[in-house]
Amino acid sequence: MSKKVLVVDDEKLIVKGIRFSLEQDGMEVDCAYNGEDALEMVKQKEYDVVLLDVMLPKLTGFEVCQQIREFSTVPVIMLTAKGDDMDKILGLEYGADDYMTKPFNILELKARIRAILRRSNYSSDNKNKTSEETNIKVKDLEMNMEARRVKIKGNEINLTAKEFDILHLLITNANKVYSREVLLDKIWGYDYPGDYRTVDVHMRRLREKIEENPSNPKYLYTKWGVGYYFKDW
Repeated sequence: MSKKVLVVDDEKLIVKGIRFSLEQDGMEVDCAYNGEDALEMVKQKEYDVVLLDVMLPKLTGFEVCQQIREFSTVPVIMLTAKGDDMDKILGLEYGADDYMTKPFNILELKARIRAILRRSNYSSDNKNKTSEETNIKVKDLEMNMEARRVKIKGNEINLTAKEFDILHLLITNANKVYSREVLLDKIWGYDYPGDYRTVDVHMRRLREKIEENPSNPKYLYTKWGVGYYFKDW
């Protein structure tokens, strides 16, 4: 089955080029040229990846991403201005899984998409486990692998796909410290060309969601100068 991609950018020539290239690879591509239309399309249809420009009419890419995260964990790749590090960081803060700097090489963009799709396929292939593997409970935290849901004290926590994958990796390898390099490799893939700030931003967002007091965590710890780990005692 072909993968479904939504491309969102108000520059129609860019959208046309991306669409043509992705369709050459057998993907099904829809297009939107403003934030409101993009948001409505994600509500109406299930996509495998959303490519989302930051600067959009009606709603910004940040606003669209933030609202998407209220009801969906679809992977989002933000398209940011060249050299604007703040846009990259804000995109991750609002729930994006990855970012590309414009202008970009279409081959690199397709490599990013393939990396996300591989990760999504891996997660889907590993949903059907034994009940012991499917349901994980540590302290007040519960993970349901089949439904990809997390609850704290019975209250559901809305995690992005990457946040869920990070938490699952750490919780199933409790007390083992993972460096940012290793997390980047295992969660984003060995060919992911992004930097370590991606890991830091996702970890910070994950802490804010599952910890009562992120500055004094009970689950996700930092071993300074080494990496991150899940503490189960």
